[in-house]
Amino acid sequence: MTNINKKTLIWVALISIYLIWGSTYLAIRYVVGSMPPFMAMGMRFITAGVALYIWRIAKGDSIPTRKQWRDAGIIGLLLLVGGNGLVAWAEQFVPSSIAALLISTVPIWMVVLESLRPGGEKPTVRAIIGLVLGFGGVALMIGPGELSQEIGALHPLGLIALPTAALLWSFGSVHSRSSDLPESTLMTTSVEMLVGSAGLFLVSIIRNEWSGFSFRAVNTEAWIGLVYLAIFGSLVAFVAYAYLLKNAPVSLISTYAYINPIIAIFLGAWIANETLNARTILAAMVILGAVILITTGKSRSKPSKPKSRYDADEVVQSA
Repeated sequence: MTNINKKTLIWVALISIYLIWGSTYLAIRYVVGSMPPFMAMGMRFITAGVALYIWRIAKGDSIPTRKQWRDAGIIGLLLLVGGNGLVAWAEQFVPSSIAALLISTVPIWMVVLESLRPGGEKPTVRAIIGLVLGFGGVALMIGPGELSQEIGALHPLGLIALPTAALLWSFGSVHSRSSDLPESTLMTTSVEMLVGSAGLFLVSIIRNEWSGFSFRAVNTEAWIGLVYLAIFGSLVAFVAYAYLLKNAPVSLISTYAYINPIIAIFLGAWIANETLNARTILAAMVILGAVILITTGKSRSKPSKPKSRYDADEVVQSA
């Protein structure tokens, strides 16, 4: 493969990540409009997980050991139940653009948790400034309602659930650094999806989401959104992401952390008529500025170590 072809594939994969993961927030909004959130996300990931697992076995990947199932399963529960499940639940009450902004705080939580991990990388001065700026942006977004009638009118638990989702996703990412995972990135992803979907269905049962639910009540937009999430948001995007991890620099890959929320904001305003007020725009600029500072301000003083999939995935979003 020539350098030109490789560069083209890298940019095709990167743009795919920009557009697909930037649009998943809007897709989730349509899904949870007529489907219970944890049930719907369970359907999304069980479909993608089974397809991905069968594909990787057919391609010759080794069957994960019991310990790898356990470790990848724990990560899957943190990412998909704690992260994605809470995002879906919150989007019943919070616009998709606001959800994307608050989930973009993942790099902020990653820096904090990584610095607390024994032997973890300590933040640089630039990253610390980014941390302060980022938490300031979150405070601006979910602060006192009298500062913004539109934001103040949103469901308070929904606004709290989103930073919590970002925190749990980040914790799962940090936990993966010391976990025994399959060598294949996509096999690891399939195991996480399978165990995570089981956790989502369990939460759905505990919340009694199946009681009185009828598939006939699900509208066309929700079905289209669910199929889009399963095929594009879970399968296509993860394959593109796995390619980027092997062929593109982390600094380039990490740019989607602040491109995705911008796409989500404009898609929400354009397609779903979500309100864009001055406070939202200001908070967006503050949060995204913080993410850029943190993403570009990591310490390079430590010797490089073998990287797990989440060493390059420190700024992944949970949609």
